[in-house]
Amino acid sequence: MEQILIRSLPAGTKATLRARAMSHRRSVEAEVREILANAISQEPVTIVDLLGMDEGADIEFEPPRLGLSVRTPEL
Repeated sequence: MEQILIRSLPAGTKATLRARAMSHRRSVEAEVREILANAISQEPVTIVDLLGMDEGADIEFEPPRLGLSVRTPEL
């Protein structure tokens, strides 16, 4: 599981998150996870985004072989 620490939130943000979490009957942590998941799902990640990240450096773009063999043409 990955973790993230957010520093320097604007004043009142934590209290607003706490109130929102209480209204949804979940923890502040679960509320923030839900907010982030919803925000991410609304903006699909493009190949340009992936290539611009360090984490995208190990992504394989080579399609798997189809298992077809090559035939020599009869001339």
